[in-house]
Amino acid sequence: MAYPPGGTFFDLPGKRSYVDVPVDESKDNAIQTTEFLDASEALLGLFDHLGSVAFTPVKNDINGNITKIRTRQLASPLDSSTLQSLVSTELATKKHTATEALLWLTRGLDFTAQALRHNMDNPSEELSTSFRSAYGNTLKQHHSFVIKPIFSAAMSATPYRKDFYAKLGDDQERVGKELEMWLKALERRVGILKEFMGRKENAWK
Repeated sequence: MAYPPGGTFFDLPGKRSYVDVPVDESKDNAIQTTEFLDASEALLGLFDHLGSVAFTPVKNDINGNITKIRTRQLASPLDSSTLQSLVSTELATKKHTATEALLWLTRGLDFTAQALRHNMDNPSEELSTSFRSAYGNTLKQHHSFVIKPIFSAAMSATPYRKDFYAKLGDDQERVGKELEMWLKALERRVGILKEFMGRKENAWK
């Protein structure tokens, strides 16, 4: 992707950042559904910068879960303004398609956030190491023996870190600052969702 001079991946017009996703602390940290899904769709662009077709299954998994949540939102918009209300009202109907999708989306975003955090905090570490570590901490325990090799292949196919960060913008100092802001916002929202989805009342099995 081409950015304006001095611009970064996070400046792309029409793309929402997790920084801009409202969280209502007065209502149990309610997260706005539309804004969150928009930001999650924008995140998929990062996988394009990882440059390998091996990441296609990762992208498809995240995108598929976004689609399922949007389908529920469109079917019941008044009950789906926040992710938490969407889950609660869907489970009340004895269905859990979107709720399960949100659980898997949260896992996928947690994997992404942990990989990038580990890489940013360890400047000498290559992306493959960071992503492999994050996969072991997040998605791997939930994947079958059929899926694990597919995702492991993606972890090994990551580009060199210098090439990846260069693709996010020419001004590396600005890239670092904006990535940090974006990542902190993502981590906060993932933390809220992990706590919410882990509650007994939100289990459907």
